[in-house]
Amino acid sequence: MADKIRILVADDFQLLKEDLIEVINRQPDMEVVGDAASGREIVRLAQETDYDIILMDIEMEQKNSGILATEEIREADPSAAVIFLTAHETREMIVTAMGAGALDYLVKGCEEEEILYHIRCAYRGNPVMQSRIHETIMEEYIRLQKSERSLLFFINNISKLTAVERELIKLLLQGYKVNEIAGIRGVENSTVKTQIKGLLRKFGCSRSKEIIQIIHDLKIEHLF
Repeated sequence: MADKIRILVADDFQLLKEDLIEVINRQPDMEVVGDAASGREIVRLAQETDYDIILMDIEMEQKNSGILATEEIREADPSAAVIFLTAHETREMIVTAMGAGALDYLVKGCEEEEILYHIRCAYRGNPVMQSRIHETIMEEYIRLQKSERSLLFFINNISKLTAVERELIKLLLQGYKVNEIAGIRGVENSTVKTQIKGLLRKFGCSRSKEIIQIIHDLKIEHLF
């Protein structure tokens, strides 16, 4: 018989873990070679055991124990193959978990055959994701692309600002109103309003608050 897929299982819910181990060990092409109930234990097991795949719960002794353990395991062995099997399916948790370098992310409650299918695919080097997990990852990728484009757009336009316009943005960032800015700079309110309209055209915004919010979102306040 060909070598079996060697699997480590990390989960602090003993009954669920025992059921999962039983299902895996019934497969002719798989075997569980070790199990753990905490992030610390699975890190130690990964160091001491020859394995192919780790099925990793996220919340064990801490809410993010599985993520921290995955980061530590993959730091020591970048080729380590981890599949998260967890009850958590919030956008933040999925993005954070996959950012740790896992191959796949399964939500508990799926069919046994689906878990086995994902294990086999990951072992063959062709990991698959549940559709909602894949959609979440792609949405985050698109969001980051848009953020990068926004940052480049803003940096490009900031480089074209006059000294007066940069000073105006600095005062807006500090929360000053039009009449206050006019008083600080010793000009008419209408002058400040005209200068703000010029800024809005440059940045493609309809209100000065939008410019300030984007600067905060992109964390580039230091440029002013």
